[in-house]
Amino acid sequence: MPDAPPLTLSRSVHGWRRRFSRGLLDRLLPHATQATDEPLPLAGIHRILVVKVSHTLGNTLLVTPLLRELETAYPGAEVDVVTRSPVGAQVFAGFPCVGTVHVLPRHAFREPLTWLRRVRAMRRAGYDLAIDVDIRSQTGRALVNLVRPRHSLGFIGPAKQSRVNHGIDVPESPRGIGALPVYLLRRARRDADYGRYPAPQLRLSPAEREAGRQRLAAVLANSPQTRVPTSDATVPPVIGIFANATGAKCLPLEWWTRFLGVLEPACADHAIVELLPAFARSMLEDRYPTFFSSDIRGLAAVQSALALHVSADCGVMHLADAAGAPTVGLFDGTDPGQWAPGGEGGTHVAIAGRTPEAVAADVIAHLRRGDALS
Repeated sequence: MPDAPPLTLSRSVHGWRRRFSRGLLDRLLPHATQATDEPLPLAGIHRILVVKVSHTLGNTLLVTPLLRELETAYPGAEVDVVTRSPVGAQVFAGFPCVGTVHVLPRHAFREPLTWLRRVRAMRRAGYDLAIDVDIRSQTGRALVNLVRPRHSLGFIGPAKQSRVNHGIDVPESPRGIGALPVYLLRRARRDADYGRYPAPQLRLSPAEREAGRQRLAAVLANSPQTRVPTSDATVPPVIGIFANATGAKCLPLEWWTRFLGVLEPACADHAIVELLPAFARSMLEDRYPTFFSSDIRGLAAVQSALALHVSADCGVMHLADAAGAPTVGLFDGTDPGQWAPGGEGGTHVAIAGRTPEAVAADVIAHLRRGDALS
């Protein structure tokens, strides 16, 4: 296989570069001031920095439960966010507590001047609290130490070589990626109530939701593929299908054809719309009406009008969940304990070793029950 050596070499170089970067950061950056056993102050925290350096849509959306928690814990504070996601500002636009969204280059060593300018701006801000929400990323820990906050907070463990003032052990539970930062803050403050964890939330406005409903109605009313009688005045409930995902999570056309061959007749009173991926091409051979938007909030607004969103585990699944759409994530290979939809109408279906027809039966049962699968 002639393509294998270049791929192996590329992975080797990438791995070496990551190890080199982490080692260099660990040697060059100062450690945080002395760790303390005292709880995080309940007052006097006015400027907060949340650090999540991932570039993916899903990871960015999973910062929003912490923002919701910070609104409750420090209601008068302003929160800045560090991300590598180009859509971070759109994701956090609905949170009035969010001030500046610092978007870092994806590769610091390729754009060192841009990276350093962002760090200098954060250092000048004079944060009372900086939170490294990741349980693994050494870059996030380095940034927290670089900005020199009065209080620094993060998980401690083998993947975190630099200290923070308030270090919390990674718990066995909760395991959800969105719940872990909330647990981190609650544990550091020693809050008494360890109850329900907030779900991801995009905070769409009523105007955005209405615009999404109208766009979805227009798609159905003007598409020759619509199979349920509809008009601008009469819109049936809609099932949204997003058939793309990264790598091995992307299910083939034949899988979706068999799945929809069961779902469609069983839900004959529902219309089906395909939500298109970023490259704006149908994954289902244009069998159904399609909707495409390069605007994250525009896509989420349409998702918010769905009766059900179905997709593999991916960023668009988390977007539907954060938009408030009943969401079913199809999981094979990734851990639903960490990544399953966390919203009130969210659930997951394991698909490994199962037929598309059996998976469709579970999705139909979920749609009819209107609550989460066990």
